[in-house]
Amino acid sequence: MNGKNKKILLIVKKIFTKHKLNSNHARISANAIINAELVGAHSHGLSRLKMYCDRIKKKVINPTPKIKIKKISQSISQIDANNSIGFVAADIGIKQAIKNAKKTGIGLVGIKNSGHYGLSGYYAEQAVKKNLIVFCFTNAPPAIAPHGAKKSLFGTNPICFGTPTSSKIPFILDTSVSVINRGKIRVAAKTGKKIPEGVALDKFGKPTTDAKKALTGVQLPIAGFRGSGLAWMVDILSGVFTGGNHGGKVKDPFDDFSGPQNIGHLFFVMKPNLFVGNYSERIKENIKRIKRLPKIKGIKEILYPGQSKQRRYKKNLNKEINISTNIAKDLKKLNA
Repeated sequence: MNGKNKKILLIVKKIFTKHKLNSNHARISANAIINAELVGAHSHGLSRLKMYCDRIKKKVINPTPKIKIKKISQSISQIDANNSIGFVAADIGIKQAIKNAKKTGIGLVGIKNSGHYGLSGYYAEQAVKKNLIVFCFTNAPPAIAPHGAKKSLFGTNPICFGTPTSSKIPFILDTSVSVINRGKIRVAAKTGKKIPEGVALDKFGKPTTDAKKALTGVQLPIAGFRGSGLAWMVDILSGVFTGGNHGGKVKDPFDDFSGPQNIGHLFFVMKPNLFVGNYSERIKENIKRIKRLPKIKGIKEILYPGQSKQRRYKKNLNKEINISTNIAKDLKKLNA
């Protein structure tokens, strides 16, 4: 990371410290935000910093949480995050799931009373670096209407899967169940840009490319009713199952300060050799077979999930993070 980006990282950490997070929690949160910028996920990076700080000021994020880890078995743990910032709850959760999996082969951790934790892939990568397979689930505020309904209820509810690949680049599939994630629409609304066609409806149920109208309307799921079903599945796994909010009860972090979000997260981590001793050879062969397939015109290489992100990260690592005028103002004000 270049000097200017390190300086931005330190500023973000300092801002979190000013908002009463301890040094370790401020470091965890700042690292997650800067990582989002470096992988090109700007909608989950610095653009959200003011929101986290606002929620701390409004006392709906607890900056000094007493996080409790309950051991259910050698493999399973439940975490009550005490309304901590989501980065901290998720960091503790994925590390506990990794620890459990290293002991028994499987680690399952459910988290309640948490908040928005940024990119799911950021936590999945931690498990993959320890040579583990991982699933991550988290729910989100209403954005998608269930199939057949007029009103949004499900969040964009990301699904994330990661596995070692026998190469330096892990396989990390991190996707929301909406056509585009809500953060991108928020960024477009803030910058006055249009969103693509076919991703949202306005409050009257009409297709729109106006980001502000999309935020007051509904987002469309991937694959129609199938995407709606996937959003429902994630709401059950991360909300109903863990003890978190669900069924449209997760509060919007930008607009609703009436109480904590109580978001739920679920981390499921496994040793890759549970069923076969030669997993690394098998996954390597699997990827080779797909990459060898004939390519359509204009495609130079068939990429697996995680490759393009890793390339963006390497490319951006020594480039200065591009900070918009609005975000620069936020940073200056928060750091005053």
